[in-house]
Amino acid sequence: VLPLKKKKHALEYLVRRSSLRSLISLYSLHAVPTLAAPMAIEAARLSPSLAAAAFLGRRSPPTAPLLRRLCLLLPRRSLLASASTSSSRASSGGDDRVVALSSSELRKRRGSTSSTPTPGEDDKLRSLRRLFARPDIAIDAYIVPSQDAHQSEFIAECFMRRAYLTGFTGSAGTAVVTKNNAAFWTDGRYFLQAEKELSHDWTLMRSGNHGVPTTIEWLNDVLPSGSRVGIDPFLFSSDAAEELKAAISDKNHELILIRDFNLVDEIWGESRPAPPNEPTRVHAIKYAGVDVASKLSFVRSQLDENGCDTVVISMLDEVAWLLNMRGSDVPHSPVFYSYLTVEMSTATLFVDSNKVSEEVLEHLKKAGVKLKSYEAILFDVERLAEKGAKLWLDSSSVNAAIVSVFRSGCDRYMRKRGKTERQIGKEASSDDPTTKKRGVQNMELNGLYKASPVTLAKSVKNESEIRGMKNSHLRDAAALAEFWCWIEEEVRNNVALTEVQVAENLLEFRRKQDGFIETSFDTISGYGANGAIIHYRPTPDSCSSVGSDNLFLLDSGAQYVDGTTDITRTVHFGEPSPRQKECFTRVLQGHIALDQAVFPERTPGFVLDVLARSSLWKIGLDYRHG
Repeated sequence: VLPLKKKKHALEYLVRRSSLRSLISLYSLHAVPTLAAPMAIEAARLSPSLAAAAFLGRRSPPTAPLLRRLCLLLPRRSLLASASTSSSRASSGGDDRVVALSSSELRKRRGSTSSTPTPGEDDKLRSLRRLFARPDIAIDAYIVPSQDAHQSEFIAECFMRRAYLTGFTGSAGTAVVTKNNAAFWTDGRYFLQAEKELSHDWTLMRSGNHGVPTTIEWLNDVLPSGSRVGIDPFLFSSDAAEELKAAISDKNHELILIRDFNLVDEIWGESRPAPPNEPTRVHAIKYAGVDVASKLSFVRSQLDENGCDTVVISMLDEVAWLLNMRGSDVPHSPVFYSYLTVEMSTATLFVDSNKVSEEVLEHLKKAGVKLKSYEAILFDVERLAEKGAKLWLDSSSVNAAIVSVFRSGCDRYMRKRGKTERQIGKEASSDDPTTKKRGVQNMELNGLYKASPVTLAKSVKNESEIRGMKNSHLRDAAALAEFWCWIEEEVRNNVALTEVQVAENLLEFRRKQDGFIETSFDTISGYGANGAIIHYRPTPDSCSSVGSDNLFLLDSGAQYVDGTTDITRTVHFGEPSPRQKECFTRVLQGHIALDQAVFPERTPGFVLDVLARSSLWKIGLDYRHG
């Protein structure tokens, strides 16, 4: 009933929004004959299996050119499966959905004559789904993020649950498993890597691309109303959990906090790596610049100013900075798994005691810091809440398990307090300053949900920290100068060098420098096309040799006792092509444009981002990261 132009817009909107079931209906009815073919091609890119169902369910067969083009995008097994079931699905309109295949599966199946899956490749998903039905779990979907209990981007191996479940080893991504579907979201830095590493059991969701739903949109679409969505509350910040809870409630779904165990850990079993057990160390005052007592005094002044009794600090870098301690629980990061609570007269570090040496223990005792086990944080937060203490919680970083326990403790305190007041015939007044100090407002006990007081304090560097940053960069620059001299000579002499060998030799040059501890991330040593893979990591069995015919990207860094470095260089050991020169020059122009920019204070970074990209946009280029 729509005019042709409006039909076109409607179909394009459906494609962008991934409303493919609606698109199938329109297409199968020949809604717009002149646009059916291009819309079907676009649908095939977004969801191969659904597109197959679309044209196989048409009242008349597709034209030969359209069939040939679609067959290039659709795996044979999808066509056969859709052919056998499309008519019944179309007529019933039921929930028996066809699952879109990942691009990695499309690529594998196009190049393979066999459609037989590798035996046991979906064992993890099967085992996970079996847990859904347990009476003490009873969920319809489970979300597996990349973070640990401290919202860290880089985590210890034993907490790499998403990597274990999906096979994707990049640092960012979210897996969502339902009883019938498994989808994985990641950003543009990792599209290529995810295509290589995900099996056919997973649908790759390219976050940020047109028509790709968010995890919440997808859950609300694929789950029947009233479903139960499970999460491990330790792996979600309080803010993230609240946002998720509110968003899925639109479809009457319920968020289930499974606190007692992690479902991926259950199927990982005995093969799961042991938790890190490396010793902590004191960060010397000559590098820290300010002693622990002074830092704690500042935090307590902030507590008093905000009318709070205790602050809970969960970010690992904040704990390490505040206590002038370092560790090595996380690869490439000098942090250790712990929580810290600071009260007006005491402070408590929650950490495994076997990580604390006599020297560290004496260091903490001198600053008035007590030790408790890492797992005791929930008990202590609950205890404080039941006493009526007002807690300062950074809800953007403190996990949902801690906040949930705190609120439960507050509820118990309020019930007990109300009962006591009724017995003595007295009600609390919200104007009573004592009551306000204890955190009771409008007859409710609450915490202060605000950015951690450590965040800003840590970001303002003192003279010792600045000196350490400069000195560590000077030593690192010396190591890199030696490295570049070495590799130029090797390439000039036609010595065969792989990307891995280059990274290993760079590490040896850095190790010669005073104060070197470890690398600050896995070295990205990428030759030619590999340099375009964001966060590329070469491995001995799948890396290129470095030569003089192409560009070479080296992104590397180091942790020194007095600072951290992160340096990227792109070089050519031969004669670059005109195209390479143009691309390199336009990136340089982006740097110059940013360097010359004059902008008002508090201007957000995304406003300036166009300056970095505009020279590239002029010739149709861009990049998929910040």
